[in-house]
Amino acid sequence: MPMSAAEIETRITEALPGAQVELKDLAGDDDHWAATVTAPQFVGKSRVQQHKMVYAAFGDKMGNELHALQVTTLVPN
Repeated sequence: MPMSAAEIETRITEALPGAQVELKDLAGDDDHWAATVTAPQFVGKSRVQQHKMVYAAFGDKMGNELHALQVTTLVPN
């Protein structure tokens, strides 16, 4: 069963408190998502480190319940 937008957002905000998450269903199937995540935890981190922080929120669900997640990370102004 695909992961809902609400669950994706919840997982990210629990892992990165204070994060703002914008989601887009890329294929209309609740299985291929794009997420733009703006989080204070990204300050001073490389883009790779930021993406790893987002993907860590999903553990073994990534590639299973959540088939694909395209991530864009931003540091708050």
